Amino acid sequence: MLKELPRKGFRALIQIYNACLRLEHFPRYWKIGQIIMIAKPGKDPTEVTSYRPISLLPLLSKILEKLLLQQLKPLLTSQHLIPDHQFVFRPRHGTIEQAHRLVHKIHENFQHKRYCTATFIDISQAFDKVWHPGLLYKLKRTLPRPLYSILKSYLTNSVFQVRYQEEYTSLHNIHSGVPQESILGPVLYSIFTADLPVS
Repeated sequence: MLKELPRKGFRALIQIYNACLRLEHFPRYWKIGQIIMIAKPGKDPTEVTSYRPISLLPLLSKILEKLLLQQLKPLLTSQHLIPDHQFVFRPRHGTIEQAHRLVHKIHENFQHKRYCTATFIDISQAFDKVWHPGLLYKLKRTLPRPLYSILKSYLTNSVFQVRYQEEYTSLHNIHSGVPQESILGPVLYSIFTADLPVS
């Protein structure tokens, strides 16, 4: 739909995005997540666990997130905001490469007659567990002020509502976590967990 806009519409959108970046502000209406409930096949429809929640975010919000990610990517590399051993949500860092890295470490320790230990952590609902004050502290320490300010605006005062068929709940504040199905969510999660101890 956006691609079919006339030139005047594109100019209006560019003005809005430039204003967001200049004012370091993420519009409030672009921070409303709509959760739709998809029934899992063969499950009891009266049980809450029988539904898979899917988060829908405004399209205009995702475009602004992409613009912010373009500004963020060079900093991720130059300031090493995400450690080399973090493979999730990174280009050319897949499961196979991580498996090779693990095998190499084991082989290296085996050659030097050292014990090799590992801890594997599976965090359930990991994106929902991101503590906003902690993430904002890390972002403030490492990012330029304008980028930090707009990311702070992006994270604060976000709300969601649940939609089931044609029914909607009222809006509820989001106090922790990064938006599911968002462009910035995986990167912010990786920054938040970047300082997990490795030894």
